[in-house]
Amino acid sequence: MVRKIAHSCPGCKHPRFLLPRDGVGAAGYRRRVSEHISVRGARENNLQSVDLDIPKRQLSVFTGVSGSGKSSLVFGTIAAESRRLIDETYEAFVQGFMPPAPQPEADGLEGLTAAILVGQDPMGASNRSTVGTATDAYTMLRVLWSRVGTPQLGSSAYFSFNDPAGFCPACEGIGQVSTIDVDAIVDRSRSLNDGAIGFPGYTHGTWYWKQYAESGLLDPDKRIADYSEDELHTFLHGEERKVAFAGFNLTYEGLIPKLRKSVFAKERDTMKPTLRAAVEAAASFGPCEECGGTRLNARAREVRVQGRTIAEATAMQLTELAPFIASIPTEAGGAGTAPLRAKLVDLLETFDAIGLGYLSLDRPAGSLSGGESQRTKMVRHMGSALTDITYVFDEPTAGLHAHDVERMNGLLQRLRDKGNTVLVVEHKPEVMAIADRIVDMGPGAGTHGGTVVFQGTFAELRGSGTRTGEHLEHRQQIKQSVREATGRLEIRDARSHNLTGVDVDVPTGVLVAVTGVAGSGKSSLIHGSLPRDGVTFVDQSAIKGSRRSNPATYTGILEPIRKAFAKANGVKPALFSANSEGACPECKGLGVIYFDLSFMASVATECELCGGRRFTAEVLEYELRGASIADVLEMSVEQAQAFLTEKAVQPMLTRLLDVGLGYVRLGQTLSTLSGGERQRLKLAIELGSDSATIVLDEPSTGLHMADVDNLIGLLERIVDAGRTVIVIEHNLDVVSRADWIIDLGPGAGAQGGRIVYEGTPAALAAEPGDSLTGRHLAKRLAPA
Repeated sequence: MVRKIAHSCPGCKHPRFLLPRDGVGAAGYRRRVSEHISVRGARENNLQSVDLDIPKRQLSVFTGVSGSGKSSLVFGTIAAESRRLIDETYEAFVQGFMPPAPQPEADGLEGLTAAILVGQDPMGASNRSTVGTATDAYTMLRVLWSRVGTPQLGSSAYFSFNDPAGFCPACEGIGQVSTIDVDAIVDRSRSLNDGAIGFPGYTHGTWYWKQYAESGLLDPDKRIADYSEDELHTFLHGEERKVAFAGFNLTYEGLIPKLRKSVFAKERDTMKPTLRAAVEAAASFGPCEECGGTRLNARAREVRVQGRTIAEATAMQLTELAPFIASIPTEAGGAGTAPLRAKLVDLLETFDAIGLGYLSLDRPAGSLSGGESQRTKMVRHMGSALTDITYVFDEPTAGLHAHDVERMNGLLQRLRDKGNTVLVVEHKPEVMAIADRIVDMGPGAGTHGGTVVFQGTFAELRGSGTRTGEHLEHRQQIKQSVREATGRLEIRDARSHNLTGVDVDVPTGVLVAVTGVAGSGKSSLIHGSLPRDGVTFVDQSAIKGSRRSNPATYTGILEPIRKAFAKANGVKPALFSANSEGACPECKGLGVIYFDLSFMASVATECELCGGRRFTAEVLEYELRGASIADVLEMSVEQAQAFLTEKAVQPMLTRLLDVGLGYVRLGQTLSTLSGGERQRLKLAIELGSDSATIVLDEPSTGLHMADVDNLIGLLERIVDAGRTVIVIEHNLDVVSRADWIIDLGPGAGAQGGRIVYEGTPAALAAEPGDSLTGRHLAKRLAPA
């Protein structure tokens, strides 16, 4: 019998074939791998040569403390190799346009199937993307309206706000228009040559400035205030026309329409901080008056189905839209529409089953939280005809109340039962309990993790002795002795989104938990109505910065590190900046080369010149206590605290450890951090400020049960130091340790938006009433 021998490439050291284990023939090996995803010698990031067989067509949950290696194994190794192998199936011509995907660090990976990643990354920054367009629900709705609606238009394109046939001509389907304050952009007391235009990219000497100053249509030395009415119109609102400029025939257009198209129509969240600030200072945004924010033209807005326009249907809460669609008479539009209606109703009901029934199809996709984005993506796959797929989920219960976790579990099981392999990175015991197999990573984080410490069933995990197993039996006890409030923050007649004129007093000087199911109005109450004076909001939103930003630059500790290197070597600090003199000339200090292609997401490959170390070879020769600047940036926070004795960096490193980020590398790109990690990074900075009140939005997201205990201890210490901490939270361990609970509900969307309970955790657990939070608190956490 012939055995396949592993031949390694001298360059990458990766074998193309996995050597069968001793005693297992080739046929037996094929039988084994056909039922398993086999991983051998996985070394991605902190993985310590992991060997693992994952059963196919089962639900496997990967657990472990933050930074233990779960994502490196599931996402960075298994899913990454699956995607890479799929890319290799494209023709050579197509692959020539695709950036190379690096092979994961592993000795062998076999038995892989096509992988679909369902993560918590935003659904897209396009201001044209909605919940409806992101899930095909709106496509089905358009077809339904084109066939059933009266008067009939005949084509579904007439109901598309992304098609000229259907969009509103005033806002071009965006639904919003910007009112631009000319005086915030133009200094009328100056001429063009004197710098009259003050908007970024249009200032004196820029290409856009030259198109006005050298167009021949305007006097560049004349003050704008002295322009005639016609000259001012040409400058600000002139229609498109061809002009001779720099030897070319270019199209001239007035400043305001040009800015509106080139800048103000773009999604603000994608802009650089300076440009976004300029846009927000110069414009106010509001619903388009012509279409009322519906995005559609008058013809599309006239078509009705059972008295409702398609815009009114998309504005309905999904729990209300589903029965409305189901109520359309079977004979309407002909028999051919019945399957379409059934499929649409099933899709809408899936939204409800996944805890998103409070959304509407016209909700902008960019406004969804990470957890909402992931569950919305999950909806797309529930009706898929594909089977034997590997679905990879990153904490699908993030942002879910305990009441909704059971429904999420049902959907994960449905995907498995269709014949798929489901891999879930998760911390919640409720999800572990439904797993066919659990893989626990650890024992610690970073260099202290990266190994499989347990694999087996949920029942076996309980007695395993791992940190995860130990915490399955551990629950934070409900706080019996609570702090006394020192004051209050008043909220009166709050009506943001679904809030129904809420009045509530938020106590100060204590730990306050704001609870309720997803969509009950928690964020609307706190983020939209809480007085802002003396209050700092620390959320999970993306950190504004470039691809060069990392924890060292964001926290400010890179500056003293650079000075320490400069002093030790007698050179300039600028040499130790990847943004300055010491940067690798090939990648400009990024460490990677980015391929930005319009038809796919950007892909980064390691810079071959510097090997991803960002600096020139000369700079890397300079050392501080035996380590180069690249070595220091590769250190975790925990390693850096032990290595860097400089007093200027120690306080921040201690705070980073306190918030549970000891495993994060100093030079790790900020875009690789999860929402929970970003929030804790911001919290570490905020701990050094003097804000009286700190608001945290689900700070337990992404944290292992052991790490949640540490977080609770940190929150308690912050309050003991004299501050007020308000947490919007679902984690019952955190809720149980609060001094005061404000519970909203009882349901989501239209069924929520009011205060269900105010008081202590112990009183809520004793008498839950209509509070779903109270019921689960009483069920899971018995008073001490």
